[in-house]
Amino acid sequence: MHSEHIGSFYSAQLGDRRIHPELVGGFQSQIGIVGGGLAGLTAGIELLKRGRSVVLLEAERIGWGASGRNGGFVSAGFAEGMDAIEAAVGLEDAKKLYKLSQEGVSYVRRTLEGEGAATLIEGHGWLKVQRHKGADALKRRQEKMATHYGVDLDFWETEQLKSKLKTVRYFHGLHNPEPFHMDPLAYAEVLLEKFLRLGGIVHEETRVLSLKRNGASWRINTAHGCVSCEHVVLATSAYGVLNQTYYPVDRTMQPVATYVIASEVLGERLRDAVDFGGCVADTRRAGDYYRTVEGGERLLWGGRITTRRSEPKRLAELLKAQILQIYPQLGDFRVDFAWSGLMGYSRTKMPLIGELKPGLWAVTAFGGHGLSTTAMGGEVVAKGIAEGDDTWRLFNAFGPVWAGGSIGRLAVQAEYIRLQALDRFEEARSGRAG
Repeated sequence: MHSEHIGSFYSAQLGDRRIHPELVGGFQSQIGIVGGGLAGLTAGIELLKRGRSVVLLEAERIGWGASGRNGGFVSAGFAEGMDAIEAAVGLEDAKKLYKLSQEGVSYVRRTLEGEGAATLIEGHGWLKVQRHKGADALKRRQEKMATHYGVDLDFWETEQLKSKLKTVRYFHGLHNPEPFHMDPLAYAEVLLEKFLRLGGIVHEETRVLSLKRNGASWRINTAHGCVSCEHVVLATSAYGVLNQTYYPVDRTMQPVATYVIASEVLGERLRDAVDFGGCVADTRRAGDYYRTVEGGERLLWGGRITTRRSEPKRLAELLKAQILQIYPQLGDFRVDFAWSGLMGYSRTKMPLIGELKPGLWAVTAFGGHGLSTTAMGGEVVAKGIAEGDDTWRLFNAFGPVWAGGSIGRLAVQAEYIRLQALDRFEEARSGRAG
């Protein structure tokens, strides 16, 4: 029985494609990649371009995990803030890391254009909005990003913000023109086609059971086959943790769930509320993020971050209620799609990228910031393997560190609850904007 993508707005657009059969029997390749998300596909493409043979193993379907379920925002940066990154590695290396993430954004854009898929880009720009009074923090961020990272962010006062987002909930915002948004599952399909065209081999529905060192090479064992290879690239993220793919990597991540819905076609009703075609996210610790899709006809909305691994009952109603708190003028509307996804967070909130043992590489733990950093990470790992490039060492300060297991999950959830209470207090004290 073939596994299918979960029901989502993205999978509904996917259409039929052939399934790449499970690995059966022995196979040899220079590179074995575990995980068929954006990181694994990008690493594979870049290795194929550098003349290596590559076989990619995916436990479900290509793009089945977080790669094909996320909000679709392509922007620079990491789950961890730049202040904390500077404290960990110093300003100069923090600049290099941010530059890498910017290159990830450029990589995605170039790939879409080069593959004739630029129409997948649905909108440009990012608005980071604030739901409480006090513009100082946003202005400090604006100044810091300009001074240290060469990023020009525009500060939006309340009235300017309300001209685009017709709500009394937002006080101030920062606008960045560089990010864009797209259908991430469709992008995974673009990468898959390029990977296959370059000569890569894909096996779906192939869960990895173990990795073993075999002399100078590695052996990847699956239920009905194995791959012998010089290098292994682990690109599994949160679903690898659930599948117990490779414990030394799995233990470094906490699976964190987020939830997304897509409305019915709202047309003018939506355009009268949201007159902005880019990405929108608020500054809360576990905030909402949203965008309009299908030419501004539907609203795609995500939020409710939690360490729970099961989908809550009444998911659609919960997120719909959040939307109507912001945009009550939308009135009652139907939710056509509702789904969840797990993100892999390391304790440092930074990706795990680099060589763990001779010939064993990781490119994972993107913490909800994967559309640009999977591109960056895949290319960095490919250069490390094929060219001996040591850029990946910039990430040495961030792991691997044990994430605490079930106790760590409880601690993370408790911290989310605390921070959400602070958010509610700030908003209650501020009242409404305008």
